Amino acid sequence: MRSQVFRYTLAFFLVISAPIGAAAQNKSIGIFEGQTEVGTILHPGEATFDNQKGVYTVAGSGENIWIGPDAFHFVWKKVTGDFALSANVAVASSKGNPHRKAVLMVRQSLDADSVYADIALHGEGLTSLQFRDERGGPTREVQSKAKSAKRMRLVKRGDYVYMMTSDDGQLLKLAGGSPRIHLEGTYYIGIGVCAHDKDAVEKATFSNVELTERTASTAAQPVMFSILETITTASGDRKAVYVTPEHIEAPNWTRDGAAFIFNGGGRLHRLEVGGSKPEPIDTGFATQCNNDHGISPDGTTLVISDQSQEEHKSLLYSLPIAGGAPKRLTQKSPSYWHGWSPDGKTLAFVGERNGEFDIYAIPVEGGEETRLTTAKGLDDGPEYSPDGKYIYINSERTGHMQIWRLRPDGSEQEQVTFGEENDWFPHFSPDGKQMVFVSFEKDVVGHPPNKDVMLRMMSMDDKKVKILTKLFGGQGTMNVPSWSPDGTRFAFVSFVFVDPEDAK
Repeated sequence: MRSQVFRYTLAFFLVISAPIGAAAQNKSIGIFEGQTEVGTILHPGEATFDNQKGVYTVAGSGENIWIGPDAFHFVWKKVTGDFALSANVAVASSKGNPHRKAVLMVRQSLDADSVYADIALHGEGLTSLQFRDERGGPTREVQSKAKSAKRMRLVKRGDYVYMMTSDDGQLLKLAGGSPRIHLEGTYYIGIGVCAHDKDAVEKATFSNVELTERTASTAAQPVMFSILETITTASGDRKAVYVTPEHIEAPNWTRDGAAFIFNGGGRLHRLEVGGSKPEPIDTGFATQCNNDHGISPDGTTLVISDQSQEEHKSLLYSLPIAGGAPKRLTQKSPSYWHGWSPDGKTLAFVGERNGEFDIYAIPVEGGEETRLTTAKGLDDGPEYSPDGKYIYINSERTGHMQIWRLRPDGSEQEQVTFGEENDWFPHFSPDGKQMVFVSFEKDVVGHPPNKDVMLRMMSMDDKKVKILTKLFGGQGTMNVPSWSPDGTRFAFVSFVFVDPEDAK
């Protein structure tokens, strides 16, 4: 990785006052080329730089950086390619709107509705990565677990950005998921302040500011992190729950809402909601668990898919949710669990038999399996609708992967999605009104890892589909049911390729 670092080098103190509605002021300040008001501002802001202390003080007004047009004071530099912008950040006043923001930002243009991404330190201490991935679109965010971060770093790597934060102002750690933000040609990188109040002016300080242009090289391989996240379906806003350099996959949300269960390293792990350290679940001899696991409707039992025995092909087992000795359920392999009937009596799974992947059902105690699909091509991902009337699956019988449904006895098979994307793993909200699924691009075969994917949601009343978020993921992102019990959120795993210097 080659780095070229720009630091504050001006030997004078400069104050610029931007008039209302002014165009960009092309007078340098510290390492930056100019400053301006973005959007409609009633009270002009200003930025100063103390060369001796290496501190930028930025004052800004503006109603918000969020929905529709932005309004804030921005200090900027034009750049191309990848970068890392780091700074110690502090909101000056303890008063004011709790959502006032001091930001490290990249944006395509100085237009109020531009594509952008930023790390926003809010007055109340919330630290989040905000982004607008299309011009004029809404802002979304990934909330970090950091509270009142002292130092922040915004990194652009290809079409993805990620945030790093530090509680002590020194050691920076990856703090959340990595949204996809496409920027073209030359764009703007800088620091800014928004009062979150059109009639107020707020201040923030930015010190130890570093802007590093980064160029990838074959000698420096990126490091992949896994991020367990939740997303609120009403807003599309994301929250980072757990960040780890270990490879984890496929979160379940426990029926009581208290914890997440996910697989990693062949084992299952439990992470309490609000916790920071997952604990392994005892699965006995089953030490090669894959990402097809789930929880019974009454919340007492786990079904796992494990390939540690016999020919090392996946088999279904059940065990107490707190852990214990696995009980074998399927006699034939490979078998991969995906669905549990609402009455708790039947399991739906995927089985490969004679080279064909089809949907099967089996009593929860084990026994004879019943084949439900016979179409040529891969059938996968069975999940019962909450009313038990249908099993929803993904099937490639039309030539590419789409969502289908069938009756629990295998009858009345019909297509549900019809787009160009490849749709996988349908999962229902507890009330049955929403169905989320993973969509791969149209030229992707199977459900491989390390791909650009979308999480999309269908309203079951009108069958309309909307994009909730775009992320880097694929295999392991959302293979299994992961809705919160109240139906407002669901959990998933995203992946981030981090530059080596950020992975230390």
